Amino acid sequence: MKPTLANQFTIRVYGLFINDKQKILLTDEFQLNTKMTKSPGGGLQFGEGTIDCLKREMQEDCLQDIESFTHFYTTNIYQKAQFYGNHQLISIYYKARLKPPLNFRISKRPFDFEIMQNGQQSFR
Repeated sequence: MKPTLANQFTIRVYGLFINDKQKILLTDEFQLNTKMTKSPGGGLQFGEGTIDCLKREMQEDCLQDIESFTHFYTTNIYQKAQFYGNHQLISIYYKARLKPPLNFRISKRPFDFEIMQNGQQSFR
């Protein structure tokens, strides 16, 4: 089947960052008028490798360098993309480490931002 605007792939790359206390880093976001909690990461751009995507996303979102990448999981079932009609979502997860020092704030409170406005993000 030839791809059309109605049947394309959305590829997302996420980082699993686990500290010495075995706690995993999460991001709370308000996007597309929706609260969401997920692993840090984002969408793969055309011409970009998956690790480069994760590096770029961490720089854009929290000015943080990362290192030590190990592939953890790639979705192996059909998953419809939630926000895009007739797109198939493929998610790729890497275990990685945050390169010290931390350049962003980590909160203990979910959705730790003043107002629910598209584009807001906090880490915990």
